[in-house]
Amino acid sequence: MEVPSSKKPKSPKRILVTGGTGLVGKAIEAESKHETGDTWIFVGSKDADLTNRSSVVELFKKHSPTHVIHLAAKVGGLYDNMANNLDFLRDNMAMNDNVLSVSHEFHVEKVISCLSTCIFPDKTTYPIDETMIHNGPPHDSNFGYSYAKRLIDITNRAYHEKYGSKFTSIIPCNVFGPHDNYKHETSHVIPGMIHRMYDLLFKENPEVPSEKKSFKVYGSGKPLRQFIYSHDLAKLIIWVVNNYESAEPIILSVDESAEISIRQVAESIAKAFDFKGELYFDTSKADGQYKKTASNKKLRSLYPEFTFTNYDDAINDSVKWFIDNYSTARK
Repeated sequence: MEVPSSKKPKSPKRILVTGGTGLVGKAIEAESKHETGDTWIFVGSKDADLTNRSSVVELFKKHSPTHVIHLAAKVGGLYDNMANNLDFLRDNMAMNDNVLSVSHEFHVEKVISCLSTCIFPDKTTYPIDETMIHNGPPHDSNFGYSYAKRLIDITNRAYHEKYGSKFTSIIPCNVFGPHDNYKHETSHVIPGMIHRMYDLLFKENPEVPSEKKSFKVYGSGKPLRQFIYSHDLAKLIIWVVNNYESAEPIILSVDESAEISIRQVAESIAKAFDFKGELYFDTSKADGQYKKTASNKKLRSLYPEFTFTNYDDAINDSVKWFIDNYSTARK
């Protein structure tokens, strides 16, 4: 007798993670070790050029994924985006279209693509939620990246409408943690500060005590952000793989009450380094978007029991990781 569909054992998954060697990919790799029965495949830029469709086809032929977590993207901090909007637009559009079209060709059961809260309209009401992505232009500083990422949501809808595909997207707030990009020219705010604080303390006149040094924070310190620890995001992405079936995007963010200023970020990093000197703010540097407060109401309604890592503990872990792995970190 046939087993009722609700009782059928689930087939093992083959989950391909693009961008698998980066910040979020490494966190998923660590957290996926608690999963059993599925095969996880983590690939990076050395394994395939995702802007080249033939390269993507060969990648899928090699690994035959049943599920794809698409993390790979051309990403950068505020100043990198401002200088290279065209490159961010073209490279990300190419990657995203190739991954989704080849996933369809290879009958992938589910694709989860990673967006960002920075893609939301610059002029909007807060908190932002999943219904507001296309309600107006994004901030001018990163319009190339933003429009490329918005098109993933449009493409997911189109595949679902035409083929019933389970192509969906997640929208994390600002992510930080071990294995981040710490390059001065392209890093995001937390890894950038961590690297510069390390240099100030251990490379620039290390014999001078920290209380006699000053640390420069780019901008006024006033902009507000929500930050999610990479290992929390990894756990949530694994939950999405196993439980979230909608083509509509879902915000994966800490609560609104966890929003903090860039000044507070600088203070927490200084504390983690035991820095005793002065923080000063270079207001000649652009602040970017003032705030982009996201609502995680949808996530909370579907996964109310999830607990986020304490922010200060996560910062301490991130700083310790960078210090311990300085010689091999991406810098």
